[in-house]
Amino acid sequence: MIEKSILFIMKVAPHSGVQLQEKLDVVLTAAAFDQKVALLFLDDGVFQLKKDQQPEKLGLKETLSIFNALEIYDVNDLYTEVESLQERGLKPVDLSLPVKEFYRKDINSLMQQYDVVVC
Repeated sequence: MIEKSILFIMKVAPHSGVQLQEKLDVVLTAAAFDQKVALLFLDDGVFQLKKDQQPEKLGLKETLSIFNALEIYDVNDLYTEVESLQERGLKPVDLSLPVKEFYRKDINSLMQQYDVVVC
């Protein structure tokens, strides 16, 4: 099997429907088949990694444990956009996993490093 590098763009807020869970299923499946997988958190997607979420209080499914399991699948490249964090009052220290930050002007060149980009 030919290894592809795949960048998944995470743009939706956590707990905003089934889209996040479905995308995470695809991420884990691709990683399980030895594809090089990375995640880019943009816009409200940065909230997916925010510490101290309590979705169960709203009757929603917790997804942060899936993000914490990414390392098991060798998904270690997590990126975020500096401006997305700033616009939402967040800093990297507010996130549950370490991320590499990119400025908005550099996101396109990041995407070009991957064979496939999934929005």
